[in-house]
Amino acid sequence: MSFFTDMRSGLTRNVTFLGVVSGLTDISSEMLYPIVPVFLTSVLGAPMQIVGLIEGLAEATASLLKIAGGRLSDRAGERKPFVIAGYSLSAVSKPVLALASTWHFVLFSRLMDRVGKGVRTSARDALIAGSVDKEHWGKAFGFHRAMDTAGAALGPLAALAMLHFMPPGRPDYRLIFMAAFVPALLGVFVLLYFVREAASPAVTSGGVPAPAAPMARDFKVFVFLYAIFAVGNSSDVFLIMKARNMGFTLTHVILAYTGYNMVYALLAAPAGWLSDRLGKIRTMAFGFLVFAAVYVGFALADKAWMVWPLFALYGFYGAFNEGITKAVVSHLSTAGNRASAMGYFQGAMGLLAFFASAIAGLLWDRLSPAAPFAAGAACAFVSMCALLVWTSKRKLAF
Repeated sequence: MSFFTDMRSGLTRNVTFLGVVSGLTDISSEMLYPIVPVFLTSVLGAPMQIVGLIEGLAEATASLLKIAGGRLSDRAGERKPFVIAGYSLSAVSKPVLALASTWHFVLFSRLMDRVGKGVRTSARDALIAGSVDKEHWGKAFGFHRAMDTAGAALGPLAALAMLHFMPPGRPDYRLIFMAAFVPALLGVFVLLYFVREAASPAVTSGGVPAPAAPMARDFKVFVFLYAIFAVGNSSDVFLIMKARNMGFTLTHVILAYTGYNMVYALLAAPAGWLSDRLGKIRTMAFGFLVFAAVYVGFALADKAWMVWPLFALYGFYGAFNEGITKAVVSHLSTAGNRASAMGYFQGAMGLLAFFASAIAGLLWDRLSPAAPFAAGAACAFVSMCALLVWTSKRKLAF
């Protein structure tokens, strides 16, 4: 069997179309990511502390609702209704943002978008796992991350293209917000008509979903060991700030970040395929090693040109980590509690990301701009070693 034939096998109808949905939704979301802070400060006159408040509340909301959404999906014994509700909420949030006259509207829109993300994510990941044989989980989640990240790369470019054709000095941000509604709406259409409910979680003889099984001890150990890494994995905003401090313009920053997303998108599916053959934890370990190397690079970088290869290398970390972790969680859970496991893992990591960013900010201000990167590299290396030792001792075969 050729490499390309093997890559295609296991990519079922649901996996393929859920990848398309995520790609379209990320084009929509990432069109707005670099624009909303500028809109808040330059058009609505909001101070930077309001920008931070909105983003902090939005991400905390998404993290908490990933846990609740996963538990509700397992209890209901269904996945697709939660996925539809989540993507629909995120789509509707775009025209709401276009109507904003004060920062309160922006907060409402961002919360609506993040509520949608929280409701859908755990159920969607459980739907992917339930739509493909477990020997293809790494590939399936890798493909999904590839499509999602391709959308993340195209979104900012679409926003830049629209800004380019607007009158100089008079950008129409509200037009961009309305344009972002189009791919999000297309994503909901694809979801409604082309994605099918997978095999339901276990149910009782009366047709009622069985109580969710308790999380396995190995799942809890994995979450704890991965959390060591998460404590040092601060927001990508710090990478952007470092680039800006080294003389990058906003356009250069967006292009560098787009380069990272393109590398990530190109490598995510092959990385998932590789993890199905070499082992999930071992493949993740390579991603952690790349992360540590990139963070050391950002800590030591003193010339602007260094930022370009560091952002590109950072794409290797994303490809060899984020999708594969979902495959690991799938192996450490059962059909009846898989959405809950996805929710607990992703919700916990989201909350730790908020904590990690707060620590990184303190290290940046109190010590030096290099300090948060050094700390992040150390956390990644310790977590990598701990996961490899644990996997070896437990002889886990995935």
